[in-house]
Amino acid sequence: MSFERDLVSPDVEGDERNIEAALRPKRLEEFIGQARVREQLSLVLQSALRRNRPPDHVLMSGGPGLGKTTLSMIIATELSVPLRITSGPALERAGDLAAILSTLSAGEVLFIDEIHRMARPAEEMLYLAMEDFRVDIVVGKGPGATAIPLEIAPFTLVGATTRAGMLPAPLRDRFGFVAHMDFYGVAELEEVLHRSSRLLGVTLPGDAATEIAGRSRGTPRIANRLLRRVRDFAEVRAEGVITRDVASAALNLYEVDAEGLDRLDRAVLGALLRKFGGGPVGLSTLAVAVGEEPETVEVVAEPFLVRQGLLARTPRGRVATAAAWIHLGLVPPPDAFGASLLIDLGDDAEQI
Repeated sequence: MSFERDLVSPDVEGDERNIEAALRPKRLEEFIGQARVREQLSLVLQSALRRNRPPDHVLMSGGPGLGKTTLSMIIATELSVPLRITSGPALERAGDLAAILSTLSAGEVLFIDEIHRMARPAEEMLYLAMEDFRVDIVVGKGPGATAIPLEIAPFTLVGATTRAGMLPAPLRDRFGFVAHMDFYGVAELEEVLHRSSRLLGVTLPGDAATEIAGRSRGTPRIANRLLRRVRDFAEVRAEGVITRDVASAALNLYEVDAEGLDRLDRAVLGALLRKFGGGPVGLSTLAVAVGEEPETVEVVAEPFLVRQGLLARTPRGRVATAAAWIHLGLVPPPDAFGASLLIDLGDDAEQI
């Protein structure tokens, strides 16, 4: 049995990585959502092209999957220059960064993902490179060490971070344009899904797109991933026909509920409510209860749960809100976090 399958778009190949790359917009006008950021970035790029100079360095912050890497690729495409991609954790020493900077061509775009995780020596070298397009190479050790200045070609640095607050102020201030990527609304995610479905050769009715978009946590990357899983489900169990009921059944099978919570999210809430009475409970204790590392709970599950108003971080630990009890079909106790608001709302309590 062959697992190869021809898709409508000739640019889309069979494996998941190539499919995800093919779904990325190639030009700024194709990018959906982030209207204000697109307009601001368009002005920066057009001005640079008219002056025939590299644009200011760009810093993009926001949650994973909102399009920071895609925009960096678009910047290079709009400027018609090469793109060099690396990540903060890969730059452990100043020499690692110097090796990249010294080989950049004039006007090239350097994209550093998770730039807040760069090592301090590399970060300090980047200060000089961003301002003066120069790096100092230290030769030798001890009192006899000599710093040799090395001129580098003018370039544009595009940094991406999910934790803008962890960036040192001297580094953050060296970016000429700072953009914050917001989470997407359902209508914008529907546009993303319709575009992706056309590239995948999938017929996606409007109500099915709404169903998928509502469970995508405001993130295009997740929306595209869920679309591919719905497509797989439809091909195997629904003769390739996607409807809202088919989309709902598929997402339920993959343990993504109507609010976008997945298995880990519900495990965290379940442990917090059923084992610890709604909290407060420490992060490490909560992580042990769900069999995950504390960092996984803090980075993967908590941001969405807090954003949905289902969990709160307090000085004493994590606390489930009254809305979390309701989401899991439980009756919140009178002293539950936010219970007073439920009482005030009366019949509208489920809207919290």
